[in-house]
Amino acid sequence: MKLGLRAKLIVASIFAIAISALVADTTIRRSLDADLTASVERDLGTRARLVALDLAAHPADAGDRASWDQVADSLAVAAEARVTIIGSAGELLGDSELDVGELGRAEDHSDREEVREALTTGLGAHTRLSSTVRRRMMYVAVPFRSASGVEGVGRVAVPLTQVDAAVARVRSIVYAGAAVALLLAIFMATLGAHWVSRSVRAFTSVARRLSAGDLDARTRAEGADEVAELGRALDRLASSLSKALGELRSERDLLGKVLDGMREGVLLVNHDGKVALANPALREMLLLGADVVGKRPLELIRSAELKALLDRAGQDGEGGASEIEVGELKPRKLLIDAVPLPDIRGILAVFVDVTDVRRLESLRRDFVANVSHELRTPIATVLSAAETLHGGAMGTDAAEEFLEIIERNATRLHRLVEDLLDLSRIESRELKLSLEPVDLGAVIGAVLPLYRERADQKKVVVSVELAAGVRPRADARALETVLSNLIDNAVKYTSVGSRVTIRSVEQDDTVALSVSDTGPGIAPKHLPRLFERFYRADAGRSRELGGTGLGLSIVKNLTEAMGGAAEVESQVGRGATFRVTLPRA
Repeated sequence: MKLGLRAKLIVASIFAIAISALVADTTIRRSLDADLTASVERDLGTRARLVALDLAAHPADAGDRASWDQVADSLAVAAEARVTIIGSAGELLGDSELDVGELGRAEDHSDREEVREALTTGLGAHTRLSSTVRRRMMYVAVPFRSASGVEGVGRVAVPLTQVDAAVARVRSIVYAGAAVALLLAIFMATLGAHWVSRSVRAFTSVARRLSAGDLDARTRAEGADEVAELGRALDRLASSLSKALGELRSERDLLGKVLDGMREGVLLVNHDGKVALANPALREMLLLGADVVGKRPLELIRSAELKALLDRAGQDGEGGASEIEVGELKPRKLLIDAVPLPDIRGILAVFVDVTDVRRLESLRRDFVANVSHELRTPIATVLSAAETLHGGAMGTDAAEEFLEIIERNATRLHRLVEDLLDLSRIESRELKLSLEPVDLGAVIGAVLPLYRERADQKKVVVSVELAAGVRPRADARALETVLSNLIDNAVKYTSVGSRVTIRSVEQDDTVALSVSDTGPGIAPKHLPRLFERFYRADAGRSRELGGTGLGLSIVKNLTEAMGGAAEVESQVGRGATFRVTLPRA
């Protein structure tokens, strides 16, 4: 059974008072009994000596029990006590409470302690339960003498009923006092328990509010006793807890913001091999849902390499890194660094998306290879022509042809270098653009004459269809470069007698400027890569026509630098349309 504070205080009070009453009863009873018994013993000693004097003066015959019995009866009246006369051999000569006829049947009294002590020391006393009268008696014996020596022992006895009664009265007083004290203790314990329990209940209420998350709860205890000190200690604990939880929340929020702001994916696997944490970057990287916690990594990322990496980190306790390729809808290349966390028996894995890095590395390798290839052909041609001239062809009719070859390839090299420099400046943001409203008619008027002669040679008709009053927001020089590359490609790759159309269309807040031709068109498989550097739909024909493979890449980068976009539409046999969309001024 569970006892409350009040019940515990009452039980403790009852127990303490009961123990006190028992100890007091035992102590007082023994002390009082001893004191009263000693007083009775001293009184009986005096009476016994007087009885012994009277017996010493009695000239009775030792064998005359009747005479001795009469003397015992008369002395008992005078002494107000039981008087017993015992012969020197221990026989009973007379007794004030026995008849003469019973004296002969009485047992030998020589073995009585008071008799032996009286014969030895002159005075003997003993307290015991009388076998004759069945009461607790005190016996005091004194020897009486005659001229011939000790004739016997005179013994005086009184029952200790008064002593027992006095002890009983004192015990009743003690128990009555204990009962009164118990009632007072119960009353006081009830009051004290009510006062203490009221404070404790208030403290308990505050503790419950703290456990429920109300860290502003306080006892506001006043006073100097232990209960008030307990309340103040609880308030200090609440303040410390509030401060500690505030710091933990701040650290948690900071950690959460760091994890949410990381571009790298973070995966924490607990000791059970299940996901304990996955930050938003990882979920976005791997197209995971929000319910990833509690699942196994293999359920989320189907990769044997990742499982082997995590297993090795968990079993060997050593970190490791590996690059894996995952994803079906969104293929990615991920660099994973797994580190074991011995403190929590978990594994922390950091995922870095290296897809773009690997793609850029591939582009760099392709770029170097393409540049090398593009440079190798004209350089070899120039070297070959120069060697031929040095070999003796300077004075021949073919010298002019070789010089034209050198000039043509040098021009090609110059254009290639210029295009590379332009593309480099655009991609590195070194090209400073001044965006302002641009007159399309003026720009086209400045670019079109550069290709008029080549168009006339191929009998290509170039027409311009501009919407009235439409002005894009762009850089004039950059727009000239864009149009120059688009018109150059249209005239260069279209067939003889075709048509090239330059038109502008207003679309909401943008201006679409397109260059269309009616040439052979481009196969659909080439369209997604046309704006890549050095990519050619027909590599042989492009080099034959003097193309560097960088024009469309320059168009795309310049257009995007001006806040626009470039795209292409084409069907084989029906020509192609290159379109750049720019913000409207």
